[in-house]
Amino acid sequence: MPLPLRSPGGGRLSPRAADAVVAGAVLLVVAVWTLVSARYASEPAVRTALGWVLILIGCGALYFRRRQPVAVSVVTLLACVVYYPLSAQDGPLMIAFALALYTTAAEGRFAAAVALAAVTLLAVGLGEIRQQPGHRQIDDTSLVMLAGWLISLVAVGRAQRTRIAYLHEVEQRALAAEREQEARARQSATEERLRIAREVHDVLGHSISLINVQSGAALHRLGKGPAPEAGLATATEALEAVKSTSKDALRELRATLGVLRGADEPTPTAPSSSGLALLGDLAARARSAGLDVRTEATGTPVPLPPPVDLAAYRIVQESLTNVTRHAGAKTVRITLDWGADAVRLRIADDGEGAPEGRPLGSGVRGMAERARAFGGELTAGNGAGGGFLVDARLPFPEPGPPGPSTPASVTRDPTAPGSAAPDPTPADPATPGPTADPATPEPTAPDPTASGSDATERDPR
Repeated sequence: MPLPLRSPGGGRLSPRAADAVVAGAVLLVVAVWTLVSARYASEPAVRTALGWVLILIGCGALYFRRRQPVAVSVVTLLACVVYYPLSAQDGPLMIAFALALYTTAAEGRFAAAVALAAVTLLAVGLGEIRQQPGHRQIDDTSLVMLAGWLISLVAVGRAQRTRIAYLHEVEQRALAAEREQEARARQSATEERLRIAREVHDVLGHSISLINVQSGAALHRLGKGPAPEAGLATATEALEAVKSTSKDALRELRATLGVLRGADEPTPTAPSSSGLALLGDLAARARSAGLDVRTEATGTPVPLPPPVDLAAYRIVQESLTNVTRHAGAKTVRITLDWGADAVRLRIADDGEGAPEGRPLGSGVRGMAERARAFGGELTAGNGAGGGFLVDARLPFPEPGPPGPSTPASVTRDPTAPGSAAPDPTPADPATPGPTADPATPEPTAPDPTASGSDATERDPR
């Protein structure tokens, strides 16, 4: 067992250097004690020389006490067995055996330490019993004290071994916790980078795609050589659409990248005010690119937490981006189905669909990751009747009955001008009629340039 010995420079000694220091210190104590005892007890020179040899052997063996604890204990014990009957000076060579016995227990050789302590006690006891009356060196009280001394050495060594094992386990747990914390920090940083990448991809991909389509359509019409007034109107309409789209893109991009400005700033959780509340503006921008966007909501709307609300908005946004860039579609139908425990989004178009066998792009993978992040699911593929269909399900974090301010009917108003077919959900006979709820957002006004079915668009909240 290493001792906390330090060098004069302040650093900890190596294990071998510490063993050499301990062995030298024990030898010094035993030698000084023996020299003092020699002044009061005389013996032949041969016995004195043999006694010093035994002292050197017993104390020198302590240098190997941690590498061979049992062997060192046996050597020191044998040295004591020979030394004390032989020498009349009775130096404290027993200190070497005590230290070796303690090291044996501290190094985990508990059974060997107990056996050596028992053999020592039995040997001393039998030797004293065989002495003639009046010639005993150790009385009964001293034997009991020796037994307690040996038991204490083994017990302290065992306790030290347990303490070292406990400290080692605590250190390993601390290292494991530190590694886990570093891994979690790296994972959090990776997830944050992916989140920002998805946000930037959705914002820029959608807005730039719309700008490209709008400017391309304007150039196509101007290329036909219209009258100056018609050409100016076409250019003005295209520039206004480009300006509006780019303004919205810049606003969302600033909100997305704001998290990178400082560690203490809150993470943006919505494009501006909320997610699905901007669905009408999103559909209007898509219409400016030439798409016939129709929105429909069924069920009882439930207020969504900002992260879930933003995920739903981004899924619709990315779906419209893909329709604008790849589908070649004319009509897009967006359906929000508010269920008891989840909201379901369906974005279907009448375009060409995806080529068979071609893997889905990063946009679809990003939408699926958003849905899975909140315990939902998303499927994307060619529809049964043609076109492409994105079907996403986002569960409510805490499902429960709607609050008193939540409307009790679907958001489509069959009495609105240009409305689609009446709500298929039967009205509650106990309810005299729909009532306006001040907490419910106003319906989005229909686009006069779109078809009559566009008037079914409502704020999904």
